Amino acid sequence: MKKRSSFLVILALFLLFGVSARAEQTPEEIFKAVVKVRAIVPKDARSASSLGTEREGHGVVIDSKGHILTIGYLINEAETIDVFGPEDKPVKATFVGYDYATGFGLLKTDPPLAVEPVKLGESSKLNAGDPALVAGHGGADAVQGVGVISRKEFAGYWEYLLDDAIFTTPAYAKFGEPRS
Repeated sequence: MKKRSSFLVILALFLLFGVSARAEQTPEEIFKAVVKVRAIVPKDARSASSLGTEREGHGVVIDSKGHILTIGYLINEAETIDVFGPEDKPVKATFVGYDYATGFGLLKTDPPLAVEPVKLGESSKLNAGDPALVAGHGGADAVQGVGVISRKEFAGYWEYLLDDAIFTTPAYAKFGEPRS
């Protein structure tokens, strides 16, 4: 069973793509740094019954050493992790850690992907009514403009709690398309 992590990927991207990050990088550089992550978890793993054994989602390259930030439950207990960069060729990755306070996971590819790491922004500056971009692996075709509708506590069915989750609505056109 594959699990898509769209809500939490959106949250992770908001945490990364704050106002200051947009001015420092081109959209193309940012799109290349958003990768696909595929993890295989053993059937007897504690989380296998609730999250499945095949998990797929997104991550963001955060440094030139191969570190990728993703949602922790995507890679937690994984026996194999593959990362797909701009060329869509799988690169093996290793689990580095899981931060229970934020829910983020860290993995590392070897060799590092040949992309410019994302420059971190400040999600604390996003407020209700602000426009933002949500990006997934796949370049400009995987980007959608959204509007922030609220910030509040969020609890996932898999026992996951975020104190200040950012909720959005697809109120804006896809990236590169004019608003109607």
